[in-house]
Amino acid sequence: MADTDGTTPRTCLVTGATGYIGGRLVPELLAAGHRVRVMTRSPERLRDHPWAEQVDITRADAGDPEAVAAACAGVDVVYYLIHALGTGPEFEETDRRTAAVMAQAARQAGVGRLVYLGGLLPEDEELSPHLRSRAEVAEVLLASGVPTVVLRAAVVLGSGSASFEMLRYLTERLPVMVTPRWVHSRIQPIAIRDVLRYLVGCATLPPDVHRCFDIGGPDVMDYEQMMQRFAAVAGLPRRRILPVPFFTPSLSSHWVGVITPVPAGIARPLVESLRNTVVCSEHDIAQYVPDPPGGLLGFDDAVRLAIQRVRDAEVATRWSSASVPGVPSDPLPTDPDWAGGTLFLDERTQETHATPEQLWRVVEGIGGDAGWYSFPLAWEVRGWLDRAVGGVGLRRGRRSPSDLYVGEALDFWRVEALEEEKLLRLRAEMRVPGRAWLEFHVEQDGALVPPARSRLRQKATFKPHGLFGSLYWWALVPFHGFVFGGMVRNICRAAEEGTAAAADERRAHVA
Repeated sequence: MADTDGTTPRTCLVTGATGYIGGRLVPELLAAGHRVRVMTRSPERLRDHPWAEQVDITRADAGDPEAVAAACAGVDVVYYLIHALGTGPEFEETDRRTAAVMAQAARQAGVGRLVYLGGLLPEDEELSPHLRSRAEVAEVLLASGVPTVVLRAAVVLGSGSASFEMLRYLTERLPVMVTPRWVHSRIQPIAIRDVLRYLVGCATLPPDVHRCFDIGGPDVMDYEQMMQRFAAVAGLPRRRILPVPFFTPSLSSHWVGVITPVPAGIARPLVESLRNTVVCSEHDIAQYVPDPPGGLLGFDDAVRLAIQRVRDAEVATRWSSASVPGVPSDPLPTDPDWAGGTLFLDERTQETHATPEQLWRVVEGIGGDAGWYSFPLAWEVRGWLDRAVGGVGLRRGRRSPSDLYVGEALDFWRVEALEEEKLLRLRAEMRVPGRAWLEFHVEQDGALVPPARSRLRQKATFKPHGLFGSLYWWALVPFHGFVFGGMVRNICRAAEEGTAAAADERRAHVA
């Protein structure tokens, strides 16, 4: 174990590193000189992160006591950033169980400190299930026998956070809105950079610090004021907001799910928490992690910075980085190990005179603002139908317009496999009666007849659930020619047009 003088680098275990906070905390800990181990169920999902080669990645499920104990071995500080948000009505039990597993593993491994990011708690108010679960997890960890710090935060403002995306889309899309009464609940938001600064600072706290700390930015406001100030920072006209009393949390969450990229399953616990007053009652953390020279980042500056990150496509992590709860994550059933059952395929190929590099550039840039290269109305309708039944729809977009990571969300897909300039495989996370994948293979071989220089092979795979799944596939077969056939042709055409544009630019430059 490292000593406790506050300067020696620590060995830190970060859980939830595929999520929004954890994915940003890892590089900050590395920059501070600490050694980092990452615990994840799917190590392959961290393969493409810039810091992946600098950390020790261990495979473990948070509910597996033996695997968690192995991950904690030799660790000084554990950052517990796991929440079962949006997994359904049983999420509180899941949170309690996994917290108890970590508490026991950390105690037995002799971990020097636990750090947990929870939620601000109101005084004399009934807690929402989300805040109640956060409070219960904090109690479990504080009772572990390991020195524990619980940082309690309200709304986290940062590009890509679920709370920020809700605020951004509600404000940008609705110049006039009818809202629930929770728009008048008082909130003390905090910028993501200040959250990360506090988290990193907790690694070197004295061993006798064992308590909760409230953390928040310098501004206290209600949600209506947050929307009005967001509009002002974004250069939008003042919004007209009309609160009404009959919006239940369920109705509110479905309304938020339609307007914003955050699906109803995640929006509901967030919305329910907004009815509570979440304001700091103390600022004791400053005794151990002093405020920066310029002070904590205010609301307007945090929003301005987040908006700029979105516009510059420099969003490091997003709320959608974590898998959507309830979506199957089984790997693609391949021919060698497929043990039977129905499997539907739609496979198409197209040769092109674009180079493999030019073709791959289009493939890797698919989705988001670029669209899906076929029948845009059909994709939009499918996205709206998905959101209407509580799915993620198309509004998650993509983190970057030009590159992808394994494990990240892409509209209503998730990147399951990626081999540079060769393969992109996406797993469906829309609501379908089965499991679906979409693959793109960029190929080059000696069998191509000039002027062809590369080939795009596109494969849609569907494993139906029961009779309804099979009927679903066959009902859509008549549209496959428009959707899948048009996609493979238009991707190749876009690559060729990019080739022609580049050639014209070179000729113009020479002239």
